[in-house]
Amino acid sequence: MQLHMQLLSTYLYNRIAISFLARNIGMCDGMKIGKRLILIGVILIVLSMTMATQYATTEIGYSYSIVHPSDSDIRFIGSDNSSGGGRILRVPDNTSTNADLQLVFGNFTAGQNKTYTCAFGIVNEEAYAVEITHMKVVTSSGSDYMQIWLHGDRDAHCDGDDASSVFMWNQGSAAGGHSDNSSAAWTLAAGNQDPDDMDGSNVNTPWDSSASVRYSIDDTDAVSTVDDYVWVQVSIDAPTNADVTASYTGTVYIYTKATTTT
Repeated sequence: MQLHMQLLSTYLYNRIAISFLARNIGMCDGMKIGKRLILIGVILIVLSMTMATQYATTEIGYSYSIVHPSDSDIRFIGSDNSSGGGRILRVPDNTSTNADLQLVFGNFTAGQNKTYTCAFGIVNEEAYAVEITHMKVVTSSGSDYMQIWLHGDRDAHCDGDDASSVFMWNQGSAAGGHSDNSSAAWTLAAGNQDPDDMDGSNVNTPWDSSASVRYSIDDTDAVSTVDDYVWVQVSIDAPTNADVTASYTGTVYIYTKATTTT
């Protein structure tokens, strides 16, 4: 209705402008039309053109879901147990509305080094390949004594035993040249959109009700660009002068990118 009234108004405005020109041209019959009269007519027509604005409203629906981190399109699964028992990767206070993942390693002494070759796994369920580009650790309290690798063999130590390993983080700074999203450190192949398994449908990822996460202890090795999962090794290397009264907490950030167009 608004567009119809706008166009009607424009039509009437043009008719008025044309009539005005016609009357004045008639009055000047036999005489040269004045430049001022032509200018007024042109202005009226231009003004009428600027009034022909279209207004429209449309709508598009959307949908998405917020799910448990072990069930999402890029999901996280447990494997190794912590020093105190239970999966390192867990949801300590799992509820129907809260699923806050945490890495719980246990208690260490100053001067101790502890390595978990498969602290957790990252699985891609998206329909296209996803690149893991870099990682970052941000401390909330205490110093950063963490070292992190990506690798394919969950039982192998990344420091010399696993040729597939990629060093990602070294106690406060990026390692291996992986500090931004300019290149892929590891490429997860396209998944099958089924959180019950990985490596296609070859490896099951059942639910651990105690840790409230999915997990796997399958020893099938992952290969970058070929498989849809990768293992994450974490080492805690506490120096001899580490503060025994401090609390060591923080957040591990994992950066990914993907090309979603073909």
